[in-house]
Amino acid sequence: MAELISGYKRTKLCGEFRKTDIDKQVVCMGFVGKYRNLGNLIFIDVRDRAGIVQVSFDDSTPKDIFEKATTLRNEFVVCVKGIVRSRGSNVNKNLPTGEIEIIAQDLKILNEAEVAPFVISDDAKVSDVTRLKYRYLDLRRPSLQKILIMRNKITKITRDYLDSKGFLDIETPFLGKSTPEGARDYLVPSRIHPGEFYALPQSPQLFKQLLMIAGFDRYYQIARCFRDEDLRANRQPEFTQIDLEMSYVEKDEDVMELAEGLICEIFNQCLGMDLKVGSFRKIPYAEAMENYGSDKPDTRFDLKIKDISKTIEGTEFSVFANTLANGGSVRGINAKGLANLTRKQIDALAEFVKGYGVKGLAWVALKAEGTTSSFAKFMTDEQMNNIYKAMDAEQGDLILIIADKTQLVLDTLGGLRCHIADVYNLYDKSKFDFLWVTDFPMLEWDEEEGRFVAVHHPFTSCKAEDIPLLETDPGKARANAYDFVINGQEAGGGSIRIHNVKMQEKMFKLLGMSEEDIKNRFGFFVDAFKYGAPPHGGLAFGLDRLVMLVTGTDNIKDVIAFPKVQNASCLMSEAPSPVEDKQLKELFLDIKMPKD
Repeated sequence: MAELISGYKRTKLCGEFRKTDIDKQVVCMGFVGKYRNLGNLIFIDVRDRAGIVQVSFDDSTPKDIFEKATTLRNEFVVCVKGIVRSRGSNVNKNLPTGEIEIIAQDLKILNEAEVAPFVISDDAKVSDVTRLKYRYLDLRRPSLQKILIMRNKITKITRDYLDSKGFLDIETPFLGKSTPEGARDYLVPSRIHPGEFYALPQSPQLFKQLLMIAGFDRYYQIARCFRDEDLRANRQPEFTQIDLEMSYVEKDEDVMELAEGLICEIFNQCLGMDLKVGSFRKIPYAEAMENYGSDKPDTRFDLKIKDISKTIEGTEFSVFANTLANGGSVRGINAKGLANLTRKQIDALAEFVKGYGVKGLAWVALKAEGTTSSFAKFMTDEQMNNIYKAMDAEQGDLILIIADKTQLVLDTLGGLRCHIADVYNLYDKSKFDFLWVTDFPMLEWDEEEGRFVAVHHPFTSCKAEDIPLLETDPGKARANAYDFVINGQEAGGGSIRIHNVKMQEKMFKLLGMSEEDIKNRFGFFVDAFKYGAPPHGGLAFGLDRLVMLVTGTDNIKDVIAFPKVQNASCLMSEAPSPVEDKQLKELFLDIKMPKD
């Protein structure tokens, strides 16, 4: 039977008791984490979000209370009143509360609990499916509670920092207009407007720019965002951004400096680091792609990509020669010190790169006992020596080369360098690598759609010196855009926005939109620019990813209280689910199921 607390109030959280509390009468409340009955002595661990404290029932405990303690089991919810005493020589050095225990004087069982489907412990071997089905129990695990507590700390630091910089926390709508461009919108049917739909926001982009036009000058929001896309690793259909926008800025550096300040506050306060504003490197997009094959390069290790296309001109090796003849390139990385990888290990690398769509991997291992290669027999000694020189190769190195279309080669080698560094521990994974990637292209050509698409979004401004290229060679125009990268992951990104109505209309037209498209999708937005828009820019950090990086987890589900699985469903609540016909009729909807 559940008992009432009956006026008892917690002295403090379980994990907060210390030896300074010795001889004090205290009250603790929480879940029973462990239960040990030694006959004339009973020990329980009482657990809450702050940690655990040991409670003892012995011959000083009233008899009826001791008898009640014999009925306790794991996960019962209890209230204990008692006296704090020292554990003497029986200190548990693994616990902050390990120097003390509470000798029970009174016990109230606030709620009993059935046997849980798994042990509430970080060490328990439990499938992800079971954990997510019983997520409310999984969240009792100390490791997950620490992560979500850290998430709270990060959001508080963010709010305090932005408030100190004059930003206003302003909410933007969840129910907005669908403006298809990029990922699919989540659509919400309107009962009041039959046949019409709201869209959940993929980001607050339009609204935060409108707030600048409205004169609020500096806006931020811990913003919930939604994308109806096929989920990949560490993607969720609903995610959270630290979103900010500021007026009267014209240079990337104006926003980047403020964003760096926030990153410094978060990592310094949460991890005791000593980051300073202005200490982060800036790498132009073209350099990042050329050297690392990625617009979010991990530079904690070297393994730079080298272009050897000119080095091997004139080769008769058909794989290289045909690639160059068809306008592709031949590039490689030097995996220093890995020449002694077995053939099986090298074959595994070849299988890895095939996942990117390339046909194969050429390699040379410069071993002490002699050089082995997959292609040297097709090359002259001079050509091979030129490759070694271009790749800065020496004895003990493994050269890995790919020949194909240039973008595919860069993408593949970018993935391969990270894979090798991870598998063969080529860097200190406890270190952090912070950098900016700048000078992104404004546009890229979409072969499938036969038109230019925005690399960031259609509201990003062009570098002043590149504006003429929008008329002559749009693909070469660079944007006032910037991404913040931590450990090879995009932690945030933003841009200086277009604030001129004519330039915005020009951008829409470059993206292949007709006047009618512009009006239907962005009419209200374009109209607003007619009434005066200050120069403005902003940035959004991915809160989920920042929490992952700070807490050291590699699973995005760990940093979200109630996450979805890869098919965008919730195993706990069983969402999405069918609804009643009555609800469909109210929305004027009819369901047509796909045919098998």
